[in-house]
Amino acid sequence: MTVRTMLLAAACAAFATLATADPRAWRGEWPKTDFSKTTVQDWSEILSGGPPKDGIPALDDPGFIPVARETRIGAREPVITVEIKGARPRAYPIRYLTWHEIVNDTVGGVPIAVTFCPLCNSGITFDRRSRHGVLSFGVSGKLRNSDMVMYDRQTESWWQQAMGEAIVGRLTGTTLNTLPTWMESWAQYKARNPDGLVMAEPAWNRDYGRNPYRNYDTSKRPFLYSGEMPPHGVPPLMRVVRVGDQAWPLSRFENRAEITEAGVTLSWTEGQASALDAGTINQGREVGSIRVRNAAGRDLAHDVMFAFAFHAFWPQGRWMMGR
Repeated sequence: MTVRTMLLAAACAAFATLATADPRAWRGEWPKTDFSKTTVQDWSEILSGGPPKDGIPALDDPGFIPVARETRIGAREPVITVEIKGARPRAYPIRYLTWHEIVNDTVGGVPIAVTFCPLCNSGITFDRRSRHGVLSFGVSGKLRNSDMVMYDRQTESWWQQAMGEAIVGRLTGTTLNTLPTWMESWAQYKARNPDGLVMAEPAWNRDYGRNPYRNYDTSKRPFLYSGEMPPHGVPPLMRVVRVGDQAWPLSRFENRAEITEAGVTLSWTEGQASALDAGTINQGREVGSIRVRNAAGRDLAHDVMFAFAFHAFWPQGRWMMGR
């Protein structure tokens, strides 16, 4: 699917959704969701992304194989790296997350959800433990500001992936803890973790390794997004490194590999392909890999997302423009 095809296909769905942006139209599919509890001010912000509830199937308790046995993943393909004390490092390839978006897993006794929203380039790992118990997540098929809306299977509350916050339903206002994981290339992960694990190919009929969003991150406008564009002339689909409510545009790394500001150090390393560029992920243009550490050298939770999404969810956020 090209971006043009995707936009045309979604236009009709978006029109229909706007005409029926009312929870009463969703109750047939979501009978367990308490729509009386929400932080959403305007229901028309929530659109159908095309697939229905679970039309994009989240994965549960995936299998893993040793790094040395993996032969299908290209060297430049991105993976989300999870390193939790007491467990062997694990890589969750974007070639799988592109088609499934959520992986519910347990690593070192910690229940986690590894998530990736292709339309925002947002790859975040959450701790699934909450004051309401351990949650598991699925893909709702809905978008808000072009970002995936997840749902928990326990209460069917809706969650904004970019923020890790419940926005509709009984758990509204609950926020998940974000773990310090990062996106890097398969080659970079292998070099650091020769004894590590990598998620095995899921048993689904999907064209893993293909990018169904070809040329998306060089588009002029985001998919199904009508909000404000970023300030400071930052292109809406430029990647930014978000740490809390601060964002560093990746353009700042054009002439440097490391930036230390606001108590954090951001490091850029060549070698990672964009997952949203060429038709084959491994052939995508260079975007590099980012690590974020604090003053003590410990990894920090962060996200490398598109600028428009940062501005949409953190409108009062701080833009680290280096001026």
